[in-house]
Amino acid sequence: MECDYLIIGAGIIGLGIAKTLKERYPQKQVVVLEKEKGVGEHASGRNSGVLHAGFYYSADSLKARFTREGNARMKAFCREYGLRLNESGKLVVARDEEELRTLHTLRERGKTNGVELELIDETKARSIDPNVRTHGRALFSPSSATVDPLELVQRLRHVVVDLGVKLLMETPYRGYLGNNNILTKNGVIQGEVVINAAGLYADRIAHAFGFGEHYTIIPFKGVYLKYGGRTVPVRTNVYPVPNLKNPFLGVHYTITVDGAVKIGPTAIPAFWRENYRGLDRFDSGEMAQILRWEAELFLRNSFGFRTLAFEELRKYSKRHLAKLASEMVHSVDIDAFDQWSRPGIRAQLLDKESRELVQDFVVEGDERSVHILNAVSPAFTCAFPFSEWVVDHYIGKRSKE
Repeated sequence: MECDYLIIGAGIIGLGIAKTLKERYPQKQVVVLEKEKGVGEHASGRNSGVLHAGFYYSADSLKARFTREGNARMKAFCREYGLRLNESGKLVVARDEEELRTLHTLRERGKTNGVELELIDETKARSIDPNVRTHGRALFSPSSATVDPLELVQRLRHVVVDLGVKLLMETPYRGYLGNNNILTKNGVIQGEVVINAAGLYADRIAHAFGFGEHYTIIPFKGVYLKYGGRTVPVRTNVYPVPNLKNPFLGVHYTITVDGAVKIGPTAIPAFWRENYRGLDRFDSGEMAQILRWEAELFLRNSFGFRTLAFEELRKYSKRHLAKLASEMVHSVDIDAFDQWSRPGIRAQLLDKESRELVQDFVVEGDERSVHILNAVSPAFTCAFPFSEWVVDHYIGKRSKE
């Protein structure tokens, strides 16, 4: 089988690129390979569902470039197709003077990135959410919202199929045979251009093509804890001030599209790439490779990995996780956080030379193949403008020839 564009992975980025390609080049054949029965079975359908506003990221980053527009585009998509959308906003709260300084840094980033954002006092914060607790000031982001991520990805599937994209489900990538020939369970497929949007396995596929050689993916397990009490503890999404040296935002309150409240996520180092529950999808080779990297990072305490690992492992305790969340509000029944959510795995890119986690999106490629190596949060929010950028910078020029 041959096609013009062969995309590996039917997550939000793979489908977003498929949509962009088919809209711009309707006569070209676009094929998407997906190893699972459904779309968005991994990170795209297992994330928090938060549509971020764009104030966490430095102005020179791709994340800053695409988040504000992506937020608006995702909301418009939800409205167009009648998908659920909770526009309750977000409060970022501080615990002390040091965090207050970081809060001001976030405000300046938001201003530079053109994000609607307000630095407010405690009185104004309580008017937005009477239960919220902060030290002097808080940031309010009215454009932050939540969606049902799996519902959105499934709708996007219907959109791209209607455009004429061919989805090959239960067709996993098995290897690269050269000359853009991809071996799958169901035979060999050749794409004039191959686009690798394989998430947790994007680095492996890129290496086979000769790209991303100094990167590897380290998986981190994220789980939320759902609130089962009668009285809802917060009215809006409530976040702590993040540590800007790492890409994790800390334990926070998220209000889902149906009004439920959950806290999390964890960022627990996983032992293999799809280490969701127990020994499901166990891979001894993956575990050996990942444990080797994690052991080195632990011993060196690269980017504070040792501290992070100890802190995150404690979050397996429901009570400990709930206590962390309780610091951001005046009162909450911590025992009412009683049900774990469906776990997700963050495909976090590691620079093997610097031993640092890569903060921004990373794409490598040439005229024959493109590899989305690092598409972590807020990639879901950014999916539409980011996909268009990938097409513009790596595929568009060739397609116009």
